[in-house]
Amino acid sequence: MTRTALVTGAAGGIGRAVAARLAADGCQVAGLDLTDPELPGVAFHQADVTEAHEVARAVRKVVEDHGRIDVLVLCAGITRGGPLHSTSEEDWNAVLTANLTSVFLCVREVLPSMIEAESGAVVAIGSVLHRTAAPGLPAYAAAKGAIAALIRQLAVDYGRHGISFVTVSPGWVRTPATESRLAGAADLNRLRESNPVRALGSPEHIAGAVAYAASPEAFMLTGSEWVLDAGASVVSPASLLRDGHRQQMGLPPLSSPPALPSQRTPPES
Repeated sequence: MTRTALVTGAAGGIGRAVAARLAADGCQVAGLDLTDPELPGVAFHQADVTEAHEVARAVRKVVEDHGRIDVLVLCAGITRGGPLHSTSEEDWNAVLTANLTSVFLCVREVLPSMIEAESGAVVAIGSVLHRTAAPGLPAYAAAKGAIAALIRQLAVDYGRHGISFVTVSPGWVRTPATESRLAGAADLNRLRESNPVRALGSPEHIAGAVAYAASPEAFMLTGSEWVLDAGASVVSPASLLRDGHRQQMGLPPLSSPPALPSQRTPPES
């Protein structure tokens, strides 16, 4: 039987790749977003996933068209940076609503269809940034950490209905949004050096993992979090700063080691 998949954030880098992969795998795919991803085999439904009534309307339409929803992939989200002391309530609420509340709203609407069918798979896109923090992203890290916790809870609550729940947490992935934050090739090279395989993932790499996590064969993954960062989070930062370790990893030596604060020359008066 052909499965029906609903993908939120389907016009974004990862969401678009996920929708395309599931369609290529033979799923009937419906994409939710504010703009049309214009993908072959993907039916677009315009919806703001932070608004309960819009989510309810879109899910109702998909169920009417296809009878049920077998797979829900949650890719929608935004990032706004800044240290906590300068983060406005507006930005804090916007990030948590777009990343976390949208998960709650979408899962809540889809669950009745899955419970009735006694089967289903929910895959949420998390982030390694709730495990290894980056400067200036307190709201984003909080939201992504909460998503992983929520997915574990849902795995416990709904496993008896044959529904699996998995979080897929990417590291740096080459999307337009990511590259817009980098200072060209130098930053890309530094990111490549930060993981053992010295490569950055693509949205298609994430989509491949999502496709498996959403498959019926992957039911034993339920409640787990997959970290897809090419090993970056298991590398000690010291190994990137010491030439002996860099040689073992196949990296070139540093031209000049960074000075520690106590070694820096004080400014001349």
